[in-house]
Amino acid sequence: MKKWSVLTLSLPLAISLSTGVHAENVHNSKTQTDAKNGVFYEIYVNSFYDSNADGHGDLNGITKKLDYLNDGNPHNKKDLQVNGMWLMPINPSPSYHKYDVTDYYSIDPEYGTLKDFKNLTKEADQRDVKVIMDLVVNHTSSEHPWFEEASKDPNSPFRDYYIWSDENTDLNEKGSWGQQVWHKNPNGDGYFYGTFWSGMPDLNFDNPKVREEIIKIGKFWLDQGADGFRLDAALHIFKGETPEGAEKNIEWWNEFRDAMKQTNPDAYLVGEVWDQPEVVAPYYQSLDSLFNFDLAGKIINSLKQGEDQGIAQAASATDELYKTFNPNKIDATFLTNHDQNRVMSELSGDVGKAKTAASILLTLPGNPFIYYGEEIGMTGEKPDELIREPFRWYEGNGTGQTSWETPVYNTGHNGVSVEAQDKKKDSLLNHYREMIRVRQEHTELVKGNLESIQTVNSKILAYSRSYQNKSLQVYHNLSDETVTLILPQNGKLIFSSEKGAKKVKSTLVIPANSTVLVK
Repeated sequence: MKKWSVLTLSLPLAISLSTGVHAENVHNSKTQTDAKNGVFYEIYVNSFYDSNADGHGDLNGITKKLDYLNDGNPHNKKDLQVNGMWLMPINPSPSYHKYDVTDYYSIDPEYGTLKDFKNLTKEADQRDVKVIMDLVVNHTSSEHPWFEEASKDPNSPFRDYYIWSDENTDLNEKGSWGQQVWHKNPNGDGYFYGTFWSGMPDLNFDNPKVREEIIKIGKFWLDQGADGFRLDAALHIFKGETPEGAEKNIEWWNEFRDAMKQTNPDAYLVGEVWDQPEVVAPYYQSLDSLFNFDLAGKIINSLKQGEDQGIAQAASATDELYKTFNPNKIDATFLTNHDQNRVMSELSGDVGKAKTAASILLTLPGNPFIYYGEEIGMTGEKPDELIREPFRWYEGNGTGQTSWETPVYNTGHNGVSVEAQDKKKDSLLNHYREMIRVRQEHTELVKGNLESIQTVNSKILAYSRSYQNKSLQVYHNLSDETVTLILPQNGKLIFSSEKGAKKVKSTLVIPANSTVLVK
């Protein structure tokens, strides 16, 4: 990996008082995105927008608010301009989160109907926005008809859809994070296997009929208009922490991928393998993208410390590792998701750091995934319900605001809403809008290679992005202080996220908590 060195100088802060360069001066050529490149937005449907005043967010609510995500007009600056959305589970389920499915072929009534889903995908397609579904196939709900029949009748054809104990089973076996995995059958004799909890019995993928059924389910949803899937718990189809289990996982995902490509060659498959890069890497043999949990942690920790913890080096290392398994891999980058404390809580409510986090996410390689509410600074810490609170459209109540959960974190007239931030030019929301456009206006930021730039100053994260003989240098100031650098190469300052950036010959001044691009 090539590294460039940059000298840091301690110069008077007065140098930084000149007016910064903003998006109006950024190169204006629109990057052509294909079926698998783009910025994605993760939506917990229940919390997003309520179209029928029943308190629950729904699919029609997302359709109604598509113009917030992408209005189809690249010249309008009032939408986020995302290229795709990931819908958290939308199948019928007895739980609020719906990760325990009772019917794989329909929509949860709280969210709408199959017709509503088709309409959403149609409207999204007109804006060139992809819709990927959360596909939960490691397990079903214990209330799924398959399990209810299997648990009551040992001779049921569905008995072998699940994993049951025998005389050799160690019922005290613990899972990979120390959890109980064998659970007493609520409807008869014996014990069943459930990685996550007793309400989620694992499916038996050694059974060819189960694999056939899951492939049938995937094809069904592609035929309804889905553009792909986020594959929940992809590590746990078999016991992925063991070499044998990992090998069987990959064999299964190869089988699933091949079947999905027959229906839609451009189907986008994103896997959740929550582990170290060495464990994640082999799954790129099967899938287009995998979430980079390791990199997300380094971004958040660097901003907490105000010093780079090796973000570019980690991104380059995983890129090189993953490409050994799939040269066409697309990293799935993110800050936090629906299973983690929200980024704004992790950063103690610091808007400047939240802006820098967004800038890092949107200038690194891969497909960035934005968790709903991240762009307006919503806060939240576990338990899970509190990191999935209703999206804030307004400072108070208003049309479409969901009420399934009484918010604890995101309440009152605190400026954490679309309504408040729309009106504020330097808001976090408008920063996200601007940075997404900066990304899309530069092919280098969408598809380019990454090379670390050493600055000899841990407060600065710096790297270059290069694509087809075009290159950009990206500098992020992670600290609360202005930093001045001496650059080894010529270049023009073409963008600054904050006022006060300046480049005179080889001297570059970067204001606190800001991002600059040099070309």
